Amino acid sequence: MSIRENRNMLWKLVGVIALMGVLVAVSVPLYDLFCRVTGFGGTPLQADANQSEVVKDTINVRFDASLERNMPWDFNPAENLVTVNLGESKTMNYIAHNPTDQTITGSATFNVFPFTTGEYFVKLQCFCFLEQELAPGESKEMPVVFYVDPEILNDPETKNLESITLSYTFHKVKDKSST
Repeated sequence: MSIRENRNMLWKLVGVIALMGVLVAVSVPLYDLFCRVTGFGGTPLQADANQSEVVKDTINVRFDASLERNMPWDFNPAENLVTVNLGESKTMNYIAHNPTDQTITGSATFNVFPFTTGEYFVKLQCFCFLEQELAPGESKEMPVVFYVDPEILNDPETKNLESITLSYTFHKVKDKSST
């Protein structure tokens, strides 16, 4: 191979590596967008308003709360289980408490289980991904407004399902005392 051919091959390889780097950089936001749009992987859909019709069929919705390992808050659902009519908008509260002597900021992530229900569990209002700051000793109620789309009855994988679990995990974002 000549020097010119080697140089051309080198530039092609550099281009391929650069393209791969760009694809890696955009894959996480694109996957997140895909999950939010489709409900894939247990990601609940989000909407501005409930367009569903309320039907007589009901489903149990369980609520779960957990904390990242270094998050010192207390975090729990106000209720562990509610029964809702499909299509009915429901408000549920989670309660966070900061028992420390420091102001702590956290942010919650969420999912639903079974994962196949993500496209039918629709959140109208949520505290997830928003930074929540709690002063020392402060407690805060955080509402979630949701409904379960009656279309869940038309899916062979979910039509006989009796319950869905909504899980939130709070992560520590920053500690005001260390800034």
